[in-house]
Amino acid sequence: MNININLLAWREARREKRTKQFYGVLALALALGILAALGVSLIYQQELNEQAMRNDYIVRHIEQLDQQIEDVKRYQEDAAQLNKQLALFRTLQSERVDTVELFNALAASLTDGVVYEELSREGPRVSVTATANDERQVSEQLRRLARVPGFAVPVLSEVTSAPDEQGRRFRFEMIQTMPTVEASATTEETAQ
Repeated sequence: MNININLLAWREARREKRTKQFYGVLALALALGILAALGVSLIYQQELNEQAMRNDYIVRHIEQLDQQIEDVKRYQEDAAQLNKQLALFRTLQSERVDTVELFNALAASLTDGVVYEELSREGPRVSVTATANDERQVSEQLRRLARVPGFAVPVLSEVTSAPDEQGRRFRFEMIQTMPTVEASATTEETAQ
């Protein structure tokens, strides 16, 4: 006895069932893959947004620092300009005192009959043009100036006849060695 069992329909049904299961698992894997990709994408997007916020904060902070740097540069330029002005004021103050001392010393040492016509100063070098009635007064004036503290020995550079033919015109130079206000202030501070 021979029994023939046709398993073809059963195999076909089983194959269809397996194919449906495979496509179902494949669809589920695809859906899980898409969900995982979306999840990773959302995480990356969130990290990207946080990094963009950090970058914005840093950019704002850098802009504030740049502004502060510009302010500091302006303050430094102002301070440098003020230091230059202060140095100029100190120089002018020192020259003012030196000029007063120069005129006081010249007036105190003036010999009778001598008239100063022109006086110029470049730094400590003083050039003087004067007239006198005779050579004796010229010599006496130069001796008196040599004895004044704060002046180097005057150097006579020219002696000519006065323009009115009465007397002598002479020119001499000397170095003013009087201490300036800053030096005397420093000496006074050290003494105290």
